[in-house]
Amino acid sequence: MAEDKNKLTPEEEKMAKALESKDAINQPKVEATDTEADNMEAAVAKGGLGKVNMADFGPDRAQSSDSALGWHVLDQTTLPSQGKFYPADSVIKIRSAKAAEIRHFSTMDENNYIDMEEKLNSIVESCSQMTSGKKRLSWKDILEEDRIVLLLNIRDLTFPEPENKLMLKGKTEKSKKQVDIELAVKNLIPTEIDEEIERYYDPKARTYVIKTRSAGEVRMHPPTIGVMQEVTNYLKDRQEKDVEFDKAFIQVLPYMQAEWRTLNLAKIFQLEVDYKAWDEKKFMVIYRLAERMRIGVSAELQTTFDGELVKAPLEFPGGIKSLFIISDLAGELL
Repeated sequence: MAEDKNKLTPEEEKMAKALESKDAINQPKVEATDTEADNMEAAVAKGGLGKVNMADFGPDRAQSSDSALGWHVLDQTTLPSQGKFYPADSVIKIRSAKAAEIRHFSTMDENNYIDMEEKLNSIVESCSQMTSGKKRLSWKDILEEDRIVLLLNIRDLTFPEPENKLMLKGKTEKSKKQVDIELAVKNLIPTEIDEEIERYYDPKARTYVIKTRSAGEVRMHPPTIGVMQEVTNYLKDRQEKDVEFDKAFIQVLPYMQAEWRTLNLAKIFQLEVDYKAWDEKKFMVIYRLAERMRIGVSAELQTTFDGELVKAPLEFPGGIKSLFIISDLAGELL
């Protein structure tokens, strides 16, 4: 009776065979070729079985999903911030820009600062992602001054061909010989925060924790894209309502506010009210700290040619649109 209970019905046998067939399709049997077998035997004979890396033989493994989708991990040491204001376990990944994203970028009005910022940020938003451990962060958590490095790297992935490089005219420092210099991350010169400020950097808090006589303990760090977006929205609101704003306050605000998620027009207005209650000593301290805490890249590119230092002004040939719009059409004509 037990055998009858364990016996499959005709319908169950049919389903079992179907599942076996599906598994066979999804997990195909791979047989080693004669060449692979010979290579394995030679490796075992040379080093012994315990020294053979079996990963060197057999079919290639599938690519990671990130690699298949074109995502590349960005080296944070190439950023002006060197990644020190991000979580210690943060990872930034970038990919090339797609046609639709480039079309949107091409509508930029270079005479309109707000529109220009929106178009630059749209590329960063679409072509980058940031994580901390298993937590997904926002592209708005990226520092404003790190953006130029992301954009240039995204451009390199989008237009890898040598003829699409952005070239500038530079001069050797001594002989004044004219030399072409590429607008690339490798030729950027990051600015550095002086040691007097740097000694207040807290590696656990990932920010500057500065103790002062006039302002007490102050926490400051360079602004994120998200914070600068909210500041821009505030300026736009003031302009539309024809209301004056304190320019000095706008200069220090981005360095005082680390979290963009809680920042909005009402919060900025309240911060401005608090700011106006500062005495002159506190304002002086905060203002000077913000000035000396600026990071970014130098206004010049640098490289070497025949042992000489070459410099060129940091500018975009054909305007900032040339980041993703080819300005030299001659290279595309046959």
